[in-house]
Amino acid sequence: MFAYTTPLVGGLLIGVSAVALLLFLGRIAGIAGILWGAVSAQPDNAWRWTFILGLLAGPLAYHFVAAVPNPPPSPLPWWQAVAGGLLVGIGVRLGSGCTSGHGVCGIGRLSPRSLVATLTFMATGIATVYLIRHVLVEFLP
Repeated sequence: MFAYTTPLVGGLLIGVSAVALLLFLGRIAGIAGILWGAVSAQPDNAWRWTFILGLLAGPLAYHFVAAVPNPPPSPLPWWQAVAGGLLVGIGVRLGSGCTSGHGVCGIGRLSPRSLVATLTFMATGIATVYLIRHVLVEFLP
């Protein structure tokens, strides 16, 4: 039962926080936009940094309250993680938003652009996993 309750509660908290941010501040909870606004010193920065702090504090609090063990370190070399992060950043700019902005908030607002973007994210992710796990597996170390 625990395997289903944790993601369910997490999803509900994401939805509630997205709705609360929209209702109270009139802002979309797109993480890329929030982070960019925070580091680019936008005039209304306090809420952005508070939101980011909550994103970091939430999993830490869950880790200690639920006594969940630390996940093992990733075997991924640092340069691959950096390259992946840069590719995600480029995708966010090309897609005019991230998965949270389009997938959670945009679809919730019935935005056609967000629906297309989210379908593109999902299709690309599915194709990438298939390609790596079933096609390129014989070429990878």
